[in-house]
Amino acid sequence: MTFIFPGMDPYLEHPVLWEGFHARMIPAIANFLQPALDPRYVATVEERVFVEGPQQRIPDVWVQKLEDKSAALAVAEPEVDAGVIVEIETLQIHQKRVEILDAYNDMKLVAIIELVSPTNKRAGPGRTSYLEKQQEIIERDCHLVEIDLHRTGEHVLSIPEWGAARHKPFDYLACVSRWPERHRFKLDPTPLRNRLPRVRVPLVEPDPDVVLDVQAVLEQVYRDGRYSRRIRYDEPCEPPLSLADQAWATEQIQKSRMSKNGENA
Repeated sequence: MTFIFPGMDPYLEHPVLWEGFHARMIPAIANFLQPALDPRYVATVEERVFVEGPQQRIPDVWVQKLEDKSAALAVAEPEVDAGVIVEIETLQIHQKRVEILDAYNDMKLVAIIELVSPTNKRAGPGRTSYLEKQQEIIERDCHLVEIDLHRTGEHVLSIPEWGAARHKPFDYLACVSRWPERHRFKLDPTPLRNRLPRVRVPLVEPDPDVVLDVQAVLEQVYRDGRYSRRIRYDEPCEPPLSLADQAWATEQIQKSRMSKNGENA
């Protein structure tokens, strides 16, 4: 099955798929940009690490042991509540980003490209880590490009939420913050049914911007990752779409299947 939608595939936002997709998308962005960056600039993939947690879980085996023990002691001792076993677990998260370095100036950092994840858009260590790094970048003499391909969650991009809200309705948002003009933002707000944008990535003046075609990169990752075989298109989208958008998405899926069947006939 070829790529189904004119823009973002909302089924890629599924929690089970997103982390793997994110891991593929970042190096694909770097590879897409590198030919346009030669010979002066180098696109590298770096990562930010944070600890996500704590989490509570009750393993079945532990609950069973408690129940067996309380049953064995029921005759000799007063009844006691089984209680709950609480295990505090932490999970180390690695989130990658693209950094553009100036090979003519001792590999100075020129721009950072961030692809926002759901953990960045909800309260917790992921959001805290992202905002701290964002503030560090804003205080430096480098550009920041942020791409948000998630419909749900809290606003986290460098532009204030009220500034982005003026351009609603949209489902996805790209934001470019150029140094030193931190009070100005280039936005690409995109509804679900539209093509994802071609984003201008700034370099060192007077060098012209390079263009990142987000749609082209996403479709390449979709094909390389064989996502047409992995996504459950027969089920409702997760996170959920509105009724109208789900009906539209289902129609796109059916059209794509009919087209493929026609080609195979």
